[in-house]
Amino acid sequence: MILPEVRDPRLVTVRRGGTLTDADHRLLALWAALCAEHVLGLVEEEVPGDSRPRAAVEAVRSWAGGELPMMRARAVGGHAMGAARPLTGPARLAAYAAGQAACVPHVAEHDLGAAAYAIRAVHHAYPQDPSAGVGERDWQRDQLPAAVRDLVLEDQARRDAICWGAFSDAGPRR
Repeated sequence: MILPEVRDPRLVTVRRGGTLTDADHRLLALWAALCAEHVLGLVEEEVPGDSRPRAAVEAVRSWAGGELPMMRARAVGGHAMGAARPLTGPARLAAYAAGQAACVPHVAEHDLGAAAYAIRAVHHAYPQDPSAGVGERDWQRDQLPAAVRDLVLEDQARRDAICWGAFSDAGPRR
């Protein structure tokens, strides 16, 4: 479960009663796509013929560019999560990261789902390196757009426990 019981109004769009602007919503979506794309190789190596996770990353970018409706991006995200279900280990987690990214247009808070699943994918891909997940987290943070950086870092601190500790300095729990 990566969504909180109580929503932060800063991550709810203005049209739904929150304070998140469309511009910042797009930035969160693009950052989530970048996080997911960074680990796509883990799923593509496992199932090279399954294009659903990559399609999810492309869908969220298309939504952010105004080229795809939210409902279509969300549906493509669901297909990526369907691709994840029969998999195990890093490939499964990477496919879930892509699916979560494509759901950001629907609910902005899925941005941390994409990030947390990507961190866990790296953590599981390199079990001999206990700092691999933290390295991925730090790489992701380096990619954060300045306009949403503080918001995302505060949200990571707030939701770390329900995101498997992915954003802590100790790294994610298995």
